[in-house]
Amino acid sequence: MPAFLEVWATYAKDGHEPFYRACADTARAFLHRACAAPTGLNYDYTEFSGQPHATTWAPPAFRYDSWRVPMNIAMDYVWFGKDKAWQEQYARRFQGFLRGKGLNTFEDQFNVDGSRPDFILPAGDVRKLRHSLGLVATSASASLMRQDRDLAFVHALWNAKLAPYEDGYFDPYYDGLLYLFSLLHLSGKYQAIKPAQQ
Repeated sequence: MPAFLEVWATYAKDGHEPFYRACADTARAFLHRACAAPTGLNYDYTEFSGQPHATTWAPPAFRYDSWRVPMNIAMDYVWFGKDKAWQEQYARRFQGFLRGKGLNTFEDQFNVDGSRPDFILPAGDVRKLRHSLGLVATSASASLMRQDRDLAFVHALWNAKLAPYEDGYFDPYYDGLLYLFSLLHLSGKYQAIKPAQQ
């Protein structure tokens, strides 16, 4: 997460500031590789090369841990703006892909080429694809990087139901926190608390 590394570089005062800045730049370069698909989708677990990292529980795909990426990129865009051209292009690709799947119906797991995965990672006791609140939330945060100020994803988040899905599943922890963080980002209230002046 480049933004947090930039915060450390600014406030740590521990002599490692150049290292933190270099790590932030390296993290941005990594995101270019990890989100290189025309869809903007990234693997849930990714090697430094941008290629998928194999796990024992699921084949590589865009899944739950991937949902945080657009929000993290948006935070770096708003707080530091050191990679704006790529970040704006990424937001157009990512939101464009999801819009093509239906703004109010896109599902929560994909192969990075945009196809439906053969293996569905369960959430709760049910193995099924959903239009999940967590992904609705983080896809809305990508609107912060849109110069055209397309607010359709923001409206979708604002109008999203905070209620169990039709199968009875609801995750107030993960979906709820992504919802909260995205609202904080979109309202400009997700901010670094600066240390008091000595």
